Amino acid sequence: MNKCLICEAEYQSFVDFGEMPIANAFAKKEDLVDEYKFPMKMGFCKSCKMVQLAEQPERERMFHENYAFFSSTSNYMKEHFKKFANSVCELQELNERSFVLEIGSNDGIMMQNFVNRNIPCLGIEPSKNVAKVAREKGIEVLTEFFDLKLAENIITKYQKADAILSANVMCHIPYMHSIYDGVKALLKDNGVFIFEDPYLGEVIEKTSFDQIYDEHVFLFSALSVSHLASMHGLELIDTEFQITHGGSMRYTLAHKGAKKVSNNVITRIKNEMELGLHTPEAYSNFSDNVDKIRDDLISLLIELKNKGKRVVAYGATSKSTTVANYFGITPDLVECIYDTTPIKQNKLSPGAHIPVLPYDQFRQSDPDYVLLFAWNHATEIMKKEKEYMANNKHWITYIPKVEVS
Repeated sequence: MNKCLICEAEYQSFVDFGEMPIANAFAKKEDLVDEYKFPMKMGFCKSCKMVQLAEQPERERMFHENYAFFSSTSNYMKEHFKKFANSVCELQELNERSFVLEIGSNDGIMMQNFVNRNIPCLGIEPSKNVAKVAREKGIEVLTEFFDLKLAENIITKYQKADAILSANVMCHIPYMHSIYDGVKALLKDNGVFIFEDPYLGEVIEKTSFDQIYDEHVFLFSALSVSHLASMHGLELIDTEFQITHGGSMRYTLAHKGAKKVSNNVITRIKNEMELGLHTPEAYSNFSDNVDKIRDDLISLLIELKNKGKRVVAYGATSKSTTVANYFGITPDLVECIYDTTPIKQNKLSPGAHIPVLPYDQFRQSDPDYVLLFAWNHATEIMKKEKEYMANNKHWITYIPKVEVS
């Protein structure tokens, strides 16, 4: 049995992916000695409704000076974060006397929008390489992990925050109580804490199992976020669905009683209850659905190999590590992965050791089929590659089911 990271109740796992490497540990062949792996299981806590990894690697193994994810490589995400920042400016009526803080600011993709408006802001980013990129954009960044102690230091040096933001980061952090204590201390009386992460409801409905990897220690719902917020004198006041990352939710929290609770929260929680996200039964079929996708995809790849067809992959994503390793996708089935991120190129993928090649070689490779690991950016990618793929080439997707197009 495992103890819940939020309420310490005992819970059981509902899906077991076996031994899994660090999702972003792309490495050269000579650096693959003693590749680190950990047992990856996901569980549901009936008490506080939180879905969580049973075990997560040490944070320093995941977030460091060679962290391999840069948000600004996606033009769609640049526009998404611009709209996010603009909505915060409007909601909080921000100006040059305001203060905005982002937890997990990555390469500054969102914070640069506040800098452009001359709104004082501060990024918190523990990965040195991406923090350096943000600083080069004129953004002030602390290369540390956020917690209550850091929040208290920020109050002393700067001021309390009108808005604390985070995107695709909260789900990474196991020590959630110190985060919420820090947020509670750092927020002004009328301040808001707004974060977005992959949405549990979408993961269950779509069987988007590859949202589960070492960094994603939690999969949030309005039910679990509301419960967690109430433990810290905070309140969930709004929810807003986002199409990013295959289906995300934006949660807005404030000091309890400080702001009106939107009908969106009431409706969202009602929908989650109807889906059964508060009961173990909602998760009981998840593992079977994952295995159906695995069997269908592996059968297809073997069939294509036997026919002499060439298959490559598109997007060396964190999610692809879960897919490749749990399904057993090796270089004899998918010969390489093309990716735009320089730090991943000319390396091998974690665990499966599929070669990762520069994206600019993709169109010269002339494959028959392209396995879309970056399925959460499918609309943007398929539009970009429409003309090239029209030449008798086919996409392979696997969420929510295996399809060839």
